[in-house]
Amino acid sequence: MMKKIPFLVVAGFVCVNPLSKAVAAVELAKVNSTVITQEDLEKRYKDNQRFLLPRNTGKKAFLEELIKRELAIQEAKKMNLDKDPEIIDRMNTVLFQAFVERKLAKELEKIQVSESDAKEFYKKNPEIRTSHIWVPISPDAPEAEQKKAMEKIKNIQDKYLKPGKMSFAEVAQRESSGPAAPMGGDIDYQTKDRLDPAYYAEALRLGSPGKVGGIIRTPFGFHIIKVTAIRPWEEADKGLARRLLIEEKKTQSYEKLMADLRKQAKVSVKSELIRD
Repeated sequence: MMKKIPFLVVAGFVCVNPLSKAVAAVELAKVNSTVITQEDLEKRYKDNQRFLLPRNTGKKAFLEELIKRELAIQEAKKMNLDKDPEIIDRMNTVLFQAFVERKLAKELEKIQVSESDAKEFYKKNPEIRTSHIWVPISPDAPEAEQKKAMEKIKNIQDKYLKPGKMSFAEVAQRESSGPAAPMGGDIDYQTKDRLDPAYYAEALRLGSPGKVGGIIRTPFGFHIIKVTAIRPWEEADKGLARRLLIEEKKTQSYEKLMADLRKQAKVSVKSELIRD
């Protein structure tokens, strides 16, 4: 296992601005041509004291770590690491995250969710208990394997899931895969965020407990789903419902930002070359 990087190497992520190249109020140190000022020290020390530093770390020791950090950065540039495609990609990821945070910070702070809002959200996105019969297959499996898996679950559907035959739980125990199979395919209550979107959408579509759906495909394989229960609002985790709604609103804000950016740009996509 890699040795943990000293906390001050991480400090550069918390405070993104580079060290000042010009002499500020008080010059504390100089690393080749780069100046570390009193302002640099105080700002970075304050940020790291809040998130990363042990309480007994003094400013003199912190300054020494800043010097080490700057020495390493200068050597990295001599090695042209700042021009390495992999490093640039990582830096661009930080830029992307910083851009989204900066653009959406104020809007996200304004998000408010009342209990009535959470209740309305929960009505459309309840906790659902389901059982499933599952034939696993990876998304990128060869077409022949996918066809074989489809034939298998279709055979299960036609042969066993008929009125008067075995119960759904018995079929799952006998024919399904995965850790839920011994429990008759039961995966207990799950919220929207814990299930594959296609799986959850099918469970919602079925609606009433006792209903069994047709064959659906998810990234994990083929499923036949049975809804066994829907938890009423009165018994639901209301705090969780509220958090899920907040996350949905955040996602909507993010998607709107990206859609607005896309309208202003020229984007072309050759979707015919993509195989899901």
